[in-house]
Amino acid sequence: MTIYTGRGDDGQTDLRDMTRVSKTSARIEAYGTVDELNALIGTIRPTGYDDVDEQLRTVQNHLHVVQADFANPDPDEDDPAVRADHVETIEDWIDAYDEELEPLTSFILPTGSEHGAALHHARTVCRRAERRAVALASEEQINEQAVQYLNRLSDGLFTFGRVVNKRDGEPEDSPQY
Repeated sequence: MTIYTGRGDDGQTDLRDMTRVSKTSARIEAYGTVDELNALIGTIRPTGYDDVDEQLRTVQNHLHVVQADFANPDPDEDDPAVRADHVETIEDWIDAYDEELEPLTSFILPTGSEHGAALHHARTVCRRAERRAVALASEEQINEQAVQYLNRLSDGLFTFGRVVNKRDGEPEDSPQY
């Protein structure tokens, strides 16, 4: 397999079903932003915390499923697709980490240790990916579980950032109004 094909030189790319679409289509924007999120998470791992690192590895694999889901306008039953259990996995992690954290009483600034702040950054990219997915869903039929997954993952990344910051001894700062 060669890395370059030249097929995209005209601003078009192939979807999973080999349909040619513009590289600016909502579908490409959605899965391209998920790809960006996945790469960003790759720069965060390893955090130094085995549990968080294993969960981030799982998230990166889930994000490949999200990309495959978005890249396929006409999926078959056996094609990769985000399922309810992907969403539930994130919820389980959030619930478990909430027991380790102090309850939130206000907004917090997205800062902290190197890895904690990077997880807050990943949360914002995840929110952008979610917005791109919602835009795609307004134009075409997509798997609603994928949008739910991105919504829940942004909450998960926020929680991961808080956990890493707590473990690193970084205080949470509230914004001043």
